[in-house]
Amino acid sequence: MLSALAEGTSRIAGFLEGEDTRATARIFGQMGVRIDAPSPGERVVHGVGLRGLRASQGVLDCGNSGTAMRLLCGVMAGQEFDSILTGDASLSKRPMRRVTEPLASMGAIIETTEAGRPPLRVRGGRVLRGIDHASPLASAQVKSAVLLAGLYADGETAVTEPRPTRDYTERMLRAFGWPIEFEPGRVRLSGGHNLRATDTAVPADFSSAAFFIVAAGIVPGPGLVLRNVGMNPRRIGLLHVLRAMGANILEENRRDTDGEPVADLVVRQAPLRGIEVPVECVADMIDEFPALFVAAARAEGVTTIRGAEELRVKESDRIAVMATGLRALGVRIEEAPDGAMIEGGALHGGTVESNGDHRCAMAFAVAGAVASSAVTIRDCANVATSFPGFVELANGCGLTVRAA
Repeated sequence: MLSALAEGTSRIAGFLEGEDTRATARIFGQMGVRIDAPSPGERVVHGVGLRGLRASQGVLDCGNSGTAMRLLCGVMAGQEFDSILTGDASLSKRPMRRVTEPLASMGAIIETTEAGRPPLRVRGGRVLRGIDHASPLASAQVKSAVLLAGLYADGETAVTEPRPTRDYTERMLRAFGWPIEFEPGRVRLSGGHNLRATDTAVPADFSSAAFFIVAAGIVPGPGLVLRNVGMNPRRIGLLHVLRAMGANILEENRRDTDGEPVADLVVRQAPLRGIEVPVECVADMIDEFPALFVAAARAEGVTTIRGAEELRVKESDRIAVMATGLRALGVRIEEAPDGAMIEGGALHGGTVESNGDHRCAMAFAVAGAVASSAVTIRDCANVATSFPGFVELANGCGLTVRAA
């Protein structure tokens, strides 16, 4: 997104060849941004500047990506033309007022369904003004949408969060030359500047690594080394929680890549014990909870999760999907509105429903690695949205996963 809005040509290495990222690239292509793909995992983006996007002849289809849709709300609110953002059946069920309401206070007009869901019609030609937004939600997507709209707004835009969330947008804006001040839980910037093209190397995705971190921690064997994993402090809540449960995870070769900390992770099996997950870790691991549910299912004792009500409105109701699936595999689990209590023990085989949620599907695949017999996972085609090579990589690491 920032490369498209920058002045000049940016080169991106480590581009994830998933459906979500490709959907975002297609959208900017529809609006006149030339994006070349000289090789897999590489993109060259010919930026058009902050005001250089052109109206699309069709709708902007975000596919399954809630991140794309919510962040694009901020970008499109600053354009001179109208646009329509759509998504697949899953994305069309996700709440959008959490983003459209603060943007409306900046002067944006974004129309939703009566239930506050997609499709979204973003009206162009609006004069945006900066706001000081005290977000009721600890949501990096809401924060980022407001900040991106702030690029086009008069005056200063600031966001204060109830708990700090991931700061990729802030770090990347700084890398692209936009003056910005931020600290955990607070960020501010002013409009009226320009983004400058820059070359970026994207670290390996921690959310993708999470499934292999858990697998290596609960499956007997020599362990795994995961290289060049992004270690953003606002993203590694799962590491802190797993270590509190007794996981054997070492960090080697720590370094910085374009302002982002990275490291190689060495993970070996270790006995886990149930804990009460600290609420302050929740925002820093919101995408990793399906993997944590599986780790908790193999831990001795009870793991208690609270403060994670956001899981109810992800690609699926992840609390319900993981609870139902793990029960089918013999796990004792009690749901709460904002979490669950999971009693660890042995897992048997069975059939589970992923409800089209890519992270739940991959978590159940890890559960299958420690079950006493085969686990069949239904409705899992959406794994390709974030991790198209998951099955091949899992098999290469010694798991046995077969696509039906």
